[in-house]
Amino acid sequence: MSTLQEQITAEMSAAIHAWFDERLQRTDLAQTVERTSLQVGIFNDFMLDYKPGRATADDIDLGLDFDDAAPRKTVERLDEAQMRDAVVPQLTAVVQARLAPLVDTRMIDYRFTCRGKFQTAQGKLHMTLLDYVNEPKRQDLLARIHAYVDQQLAHGTQPTKPLETFFLARHLLDPQLFPKPDAAWTIAQYERIQALSKANPDALAEHRHNIIRAITQWAEDDFLPQFYDRSLSAYRATEYSLKAGTPPATGADALQPIDLLLYGAVMILRHDASYAKSKGLKFLEIARELGSERAVRMLQEGSGTFGNAEVHLKNTLLECRANDVFATMTIHIASEEAEAYAQALAFITHLLRNGFPPSYQIKLKSKVKDYLPVKGLAKSDTHRFFANALAFPALHMALETYARAAIAQYEFYADTEGEKNCMPGSYAAFGLGLLDARHFPLVQNYMAQVDEEHQSVQDHFTAAFVARHGITPQSIPVLVACLRACTDDVKLKVQADFEDVDHLACLYQQLQPLEDYLVEHVLYAIWGKLDKLAALARKADGRRQELLLALLAAAHKKDGNGHA
Repeated sequence: MSTLQEQITAEMSAAIHAWFDERLQRTDLAQTVERTSLQVGIFNDFMLDYKPGRATADDIDLGLDFDDAAPRKTVERLDEAQMRDAVVPQLTAVVQARLAPLVDTRMIDYRFTCRGKFQTAQGKLHMTLLDYVNEPKRQDLLARIHAYVDQQLAHGTQPTKPLETFFLARHLLDPQLFPKPDAAWTIAQYERIQALSKANPDALAEHRHNIIRAITQWAEDDFLPQFYDRSLSAYRATEYSLKAGTPPATGADALQPIDLLLYGAVMILRHDASYAKSKGLKFLEIARELGSERAVRMLQEGSGTFGNAEVHLKNTLLECRANDVFATMTIHIASEEAEAYAQALAFITHLLRNGFPPSYQIKLKSKVKDYLPVKGLAKSDTHRFFANALAFPALHMALETYARAAIAQYEFYADTEGEKNCMPGSYAAFGLGLLDARHFPLVQNYMAQVDEEHQSVQDHFTAAFVARHGITPQSIPVLVACLRACTDDVKLKVQADFEDVDHLACLYQQLQPLEDYLVEHVLYAIWGKLDKLAALARKADGRRQELLLALLAAAHKKDGNGHA
């Protein structure tokens, strides 16, 4: 062996030893593995990266070779054949020797892969040094997966942990664990995870993130390389070039992974960050290029869940087209009249009642640009459509019907975010609630579903509601419903209105059944800190003092004298 070969071998062997030595020093191996039954080991992969004068071993390979350009000075390099035939076998032996005593410990997962990329005189050489599978661990993990799916998903009723989804989502797409994916079964598990966590938006978002990342990793590392050459860049999206001679997908086995790819595409488009949407579209286009007729339909019409007559309406008054994959409804109002908006409302309501994604958006083409008299709302096409429709009194009941179909807790219009985030049905419920007391029950129903941790537009509506309807025995129940759903930032200038004893009595009647923290929340929006209300009670007399003390007692639930 030449001196250069010995030097390179020694450098990379030292990097391998350093990788194992560093991980053996960890003291949290047992604690880490015991977090979930879906993990049987911690480390399953590392990348050995050699460039002249530098050898590294790391758990992560970013896949971007920025140093492949010609070096600034001439550096002696091994030929590719020397690296492959002389150096790599010795490195593999080093890895095997270090791995052997660890394979049954918690440090090593059921599978362990060592990959390498080496700069040679002919360019970059990529090789797999070792791909080890511990069969007893693999069987143990499979048994744990099936037990988890049966107990926690098939028969469980409680939300699962995002950490469990992190592992399960990847396991179900691991070809070593499930060589032939059952797309329908796998997707059903992903859907069940989301259904169980629907009541917790933050956890649901984390579950979805884990599912999306697992499908993306599977698609990019396992599935697509079978058919495409990838071009990676630090400055633009990954480019895929279809390999010559790739036949179109036919038959159930070939279409199964494409269905998983399509599911991932829809998850990205509906739930991932806006900058990732291009990847979802790319997956759809790849599925189409591979011969998936379903992908063609999804790009043009949606998932196929709905009949053509349900997703496309066209006549002299308007044209409506819906795509449930993109969760969009495109509406072109050709004639600005009540009947056009009535048909559009019926179109939207029917779809929502039959499973269209509740977090949707409207893309509107209309000459009218009305908006609700409520500050803080997004000036979106969705907002404008419902504000336009509200101008027709004959449509108010149709709008209420729509709102009751659209209102869905923990869902939000797809064209709102941040401070302008709002639940589907918001614009119709707000507009109707401001127009007529007949729609007060709708507003109360809406407020009962509001997720105040993820939207605050109800604060602005409440201020507009008070400005429009004032404080009356009829409006106070609605006001309380609104304030219960408002954030702590809402402050109303209505103290003077509650100088009226009848108004105060009505407020107490509405607050009495509530939990003390809700009572305090409502009172704070009106009077500020309870100390101020207590001071008012001390100065009052008669029936007014009695009611103020009763409100304080309701806020404390401790005694009847207004003291905690």
